[in-house]
Amino acid sequence: MATDYDAPRRTESDEVSEDSLEELKARRNEAQSAVVDIDESDTAESFELPGADLSEEVLSVRVIPKQADEFTCSSCFLVHHRSRLANEKGGQLICMDCAA
Repeated sequence: MATDYDAPRRTESDEVSEDSLEELKARRNEAQSAVVDIDESDTAESFELPGADLSEEVLSVRVIPKQADEFTCSSCFLVHHRSRLANEKGGQLICMDCAA
């Protein structure tokens, strides 16, 4: 489908001006009737509180050992790629984030 880029563009205000008064009233009533009814008890059930009993939960996470091209930061104790190494002082490896 070909597009004429030189033709004047139509905006939403152009389209609204062409609508009849009845259509505009109907749109306004539709917009006002969209009231959201939120039950507070349903919302509260989706949040986990600190100290909640998670003994029934089963977590499955695959742990991958540290690779040869990775190091553990002595400050934040996160495993980073060697390209993130900023300092090495006395055997202490520091990442770029902690060095900043």
